[in-house]
Formats: sequence, C-alpha cells, structure tokens
Amino acid sequence: MQAFKAGAIYFALVFAAGFALGTVRTLWIVPRVGTRIAELLEAPIMLVVMILAAMWIVLRFAVPRLSSARLAMGSTALVLMLVAEFGFVLWIRRLSIRDYLATRDPVAGTVYYLMLVVFAAIPLVVGRR
Repeated sequence: MQAFKAGAIYFALVFAAGFALGTVRTLWIVPRVGTRIAELLEAPIMLVVMILAAMWIVLRFAVPRLSSARLAMGSTALVLMLVAEFGFVLWIRRLSIRDYLATRDPVAGTVYYLMLVVFAAIPLVVGRR
C-alpha cells in the first residue's frame, strides 16, 4: 500500500510540474520556436523533475528497495498519468484519443512516449547504491 501512495504522490508532483511547464511552453515558447522544439526543450527539464521527485518520495515514504515495490510505485504513477492525459487533458482540448495521437509530432511524440516509460522506471533505479 505504501508504494501505491508513493506512486500517487509521485504522479501529482510530476503532473503539477508538467502542467506548469506546459503552460509556459504553450504560451511563450511554442510561438517563438514551434511545437516540436518546445516539447523537445521541455523533455530534459521533466526528466530532472522526475528524478528529483522519485528520489524525494522514495526517501520520504521509505519505499522498499524491492523491485516489486518500486515498480508498483512507478506503475501507479504511470496509470494515473495516462488517466489524466487521456481523460482530463483530452476533455479540455475536446479531442478523441485518435485525434490526439494523430496530432502529435512524430519526433516530439516519440520522445514523450519514451519519457512515460522512463517515468514509470525511475523509481526502480533511484536510491540504489
């Protein structure tokens, strides 16, 4: 249960950071450099956010070093992220999942999907010595 609570908080921290960065990206960066470059510039920042959030949560909640516990944390966060992305975000933008996937830039979209996998896996690797 501890790993699931940690996963929910991990999701909340990363989602909040992504929401804030997404607002900055959409309002100020995209008009200057375009969507692809703006999303690619955001990816390394989000990677740092994910690492720091996972490290803090693993320590704060004393998530066991067991692979199963860490994967439960990452999987919980990933499921919540997908629910938020495909539920809330698509509802706000009034897009279907098909339309959303069709409108993604092939390069930035691929990086985004890889970042989702990394998001789920980071709890497994942080805090190991």
